[in-house]
Amino acid sequence: MKQGLLYRILLIGVFFLPLFAGCNAPKSNLKKFDGYFTSGNYDQSIAFAESKLGKGNKTKREDLLWTLQLGSLERLRRNHETSGNYFDRSEELLNKYDTHNKAADTVGSVVVNENIVPYLGEEYDGVMVNTYKALNFMALKKDDLARVEFNRALDRQRRAKEKFAKEIVKLQQEIDAEQAKPNSQARNNVENPQVDAIVNEKYPNLNAFEAYPDFVNPFTTYLAGVYFNLVGDHTKAVDLLKESYGMVQDNRYLAEDLAVTEKLLDSQGKLENTVWVVFENGLGPYKKEIRLDLPLFLVTREVKYVGIALPKLVFRDQAFDCLWIKAGEANYQTLQLASMDRVIQTEFKKDFKGILTRAIISATAKAAAQYAMQNQNNSAGSFASILMAAYSFATTAADVRIWTTLPKDFQVARFAIPEDRSLRIHPSGGAPFDVKIPNCNNAVVYVKIPLAGSVPAYDVITY
Repeated sequence: MKQGLLYRILLIGVFFLPLFAGCNAPKSNLKKFDGYFTSGNYDQSIAFAESKLGKGNKTKREDLLWTLQLGSLERLRRNHETSGNYFDRSEELLNKYDTHNKAADTVGSVVVNENIVPYLGEEYDGVMVNTYKALNFMALKKDDLARVEFNRALDRQRRAKEKFAKEIVKLQQEIDAEQAKPNSQARNNVENPQVDAIVNEKYPNLNAFEAYPDFVNPFTTYLAGVYFNLVGDHTKAVDLLKESYGMVQDNRYLAEDLAVTEKLLDSQGKLENTVWVVFENGLGPYKKEIRLDLPLFLVTREVKYVGIALPKLVFRDQAFDCLWIKAGEANYQTLQLASMDRVIQTEFKKDFKGILTRAIISATAKAAAQYAMQNQNNSAGSFASILMAAYSFATTAADVRIWTTLPKDFQVARFAIPEDRSLRIHPSGGAPFDVKIPNCNNAVVYVKIPLAGSVPAYDVITY
């Protein structure tokens, strides 16, 4: 009887462990994708990302992540319609996941880990999707559609604070549900000060940054202000530029934008002869996995493995400090408008309590299973405990999914269009390139350089 039970457990273990040993495939896929991207091989990056998408009507867990990456890549190649199509799909998935029933996700993340849950996206993902869609429509001369996308982006920012408050309530409900189970130690482990000390040692910079207020991205708010200025809606432009200036008071170009727009509003005048150079600079952070052994309640020497895996942000470099622009006899330098690092950090800090809590609950449940099997005091129980320890180790994996083609920061310069309508743009420490402004009243020169060795990609959007 015991031998039969042992044999069945062995078969189950042999069958399932290889499956769960590879349950952090998103980590290896992102690493491979980023290798292509950072080497400048955009064709291979696109091919790889496309290969990870579900086919036909089938949606895979990482589809949102890969449509975000593909939308960025096609923007980089100035394929605005194709980029917009991918971002349309991203927005469909974001809207679907807004109403997604997360009860099964919670169970799955406890039994396995958070990689078993679809990539649901972050609030900044949605804001940037609508912002990029607006930019694509501006480049395609579809201003009515650009207006819709800016309004959607701004609405996402307004709703973010309310959504985050609901998530805090939901997290507390999850803790209460786990604590209600017989002999549960979930709350003791979540609130264990020793755990806090270990985590704080591994995350010393979690609070060492200045968050943007209410999870707002200053770039989106400012760019929307510039757009509404360009299309003559100075009332709305003033409100948005005031909000941006409240967050970024040391950017003289933003201050100038606000002052000029207030005068236009008073005089009912028209914006003319202005060019903005917007610089999308470098690469935003990626996430790496760190493993921690924790002093959890219920753990004894008989429990062979207990630990958690957590994601940690790794910040990357700017492509260049700034762009220098020669326009006629004058020279201008781009200044930082928004740090995407700070936008992402703000949301990561908000999410971290939930990530840590679910990891601890999962580790507690797996440790309890090991302990129960070990206490059967027979060979089958001992072997089952070993298998459970192996399962725990194999399924302890952090969710490192993140949109990795976002920039590190956004910079801007604004000035009068020079008489010869020619700009010489010189990345600090890089090779200069020339941009010609066609005949128009105003223009936005949008420059993206992911890495110091990348060929600059730019659009000239005219009004």
